[in-house]
Amino acid sequence: MKRYELIVIGAGPAGLSAGIEAAKSGMKVVVFDENARPGGQLFKQIHKFFGSKEHHAKERGFKIGEALLQEARDAGVEVYLDSTVMGIYQNHEVTVKQNGNVNHFKADYIIIATGAAENMIPFKGWNKPGVIGAGAAQALMNLQGVQPGSKIVMVGSGNVGLVVSFQLLQAGCEVAAVIDAAPRVGGYGVHAAKVARTGVPFYMKHTVIEAKGTDRVTSAVIAEVDDHFKPIPGTEKELDVDTICIAVGLSPMSQLASNATCNMALLPQKGGNVALLNEYGETSIAGIYCAGDVAGIEEASSAMIQGRSVASHVLYSAGYISEADFNEKYSGCQNALSALRQGMFAPQFKGKNDWTVTDEGYPISRSLLDRGFMTWDELKNFPAVNYKKSGVHPVIECTQNIPCNPCQEACKFGCIKVGENITRIPAIDEEKECKGCGMCVAFCSGQAIFLINEDYETGYATVGIPYEFLPLPKKGDKGIALSRSGEKVCEAEVVNVVTSSVMDKTSVLTMKVPVQYVNEARFFKAE
Repeated sequence: MKRYELIVIGAGPAGLSAGIEAAKSGMKVVVFDENARPGGQLFKQIHKFFGSKEHHAKERGFKIGEALLQEARDAGVEVYLDSTVMGIYQNHEVTVKQNGNVNHFKADYIIIATGAAENMIPFKGWNKPGVIGAGAAQALMNLQGVQPGSKIVMVGSGNVGLVVSFQLLQAGCEVAAVIDAAPRVGGYGVHAAKVARTGVPFYMKHTVIEAKGTDRVTSAVIAEVDDHFKPIPGTEKELDVDTICIAVGLSPMSQLASNATCNMALLPQKGGNVALLNEYGETSIAGIYCAGDVAGIEEASSAMIQGRSVASHVLYSAGYISEADFNEKYSGCQNALSALRQGMFAPQFKGKNDWTVTDEGYPISRSLLDRGFMTWDELKNFPAVNYKKSGVHPVIECTQNIPCNPCQEACKFGCIKVGENITRIPAIDEEKECKGCGMCVAFCSGQAIFLINEDYETGYATVGIPYEFLPLPKKGDKGIALSRSGEKVCEAEVVNVVTSSVMDKTSVLTMKVPVQYVNEARFFKAE
């Protein structure tokens, strides 16, 4: 039986962060993970994170994963892959299946960071090839370089469904629709908006009732649901798709905590059955902790902070750090978590759908919640949208209280203001001069910033948009400008494309449009 001071189960963002924090203070740490590669979901995530700099904002998930792995190596964390923890027993003993053998290990402390599993919904034909989870779609696209399908319907409008829908479009797939049984879009409005302006329709209060086809999916039947989520007869629509992608939430993988006889509870606000934890993340069994999605479903940024927070208490309990050092580490982690847990998408507001105004008192867009995009009449109420200025200036179509401030960090000229509370809606300092560098456009994790110049030339304006599709258009290319709803607005010509390493694969494409369409044109589609 091999002994470690700390065993971490799960090499995802929470587990790696916990292992790094403990090992940096001298603890002997091992991390077990059942997968063939570490990093959990991070290596599937090619989008840029939200939050602030301390939360890895504007960094892509797979790059964060690479950095965590390097930190783990540098700290001396032992990471064993293809190692399935089968059980946790008395005296902090664990059994691990490795290379066909069952090995025994013992630790002073155990951190369970096993993450979460995708939920599934049953419907007629749901076991046919072509019905997949959003995580599987990400793995195919972003790890294997394989298209999950040619034409796809996304079931679920939470952040996962919206992010994966956009990534499907980036992979060259056609997304026929995003549907959700809920009455409103569940994820960030900026995520929905960047999908909608490519032409993808949203169907709220709809669910999938059948996957048609013999040996594979050939179409999907969807239907409107009533207030009790029951399909309404006569509202069926058949979508011509070959893939049905399911993104209807996650459930904590808490089996090991239950196996260890930790006190458990079914807590819907945390995503399902979870171990009951004290304020430091410790279960009812002394020395056994939970961190990350296994403790309650949140974003990867929160999981990393939770991992560090839990590890700090392990270090204090084991005598590796003083009480003062622990208090400093713990309070720092809690402050970082608090910043992410504010605004209308905070965990305590999960399921709340009756928002009418933002924290600042601006009306919440019903069109955004119902159809995935905002109308100009709604947008012009926001100060970072409806103001006039000669020359190039930013227009920020971020209208919900989400935790994010890379736009403020990106602007070295002070044009954009968020403030210390990162869930505040961005504002424009009209006394500052925009230089048109495009960094705010490239750095915005929600792709919600556009550079407008209504004085480009007589009768024409330019709109600078974030662009992450291949092939990348070139200066002189002609096409059509699409509206926020994905409808054709007018003809457009590319007059500039800016790409640099600091922009991290987000180009700023500037298109020329007739000046009367400057407030509507938000996406470029090549002819």
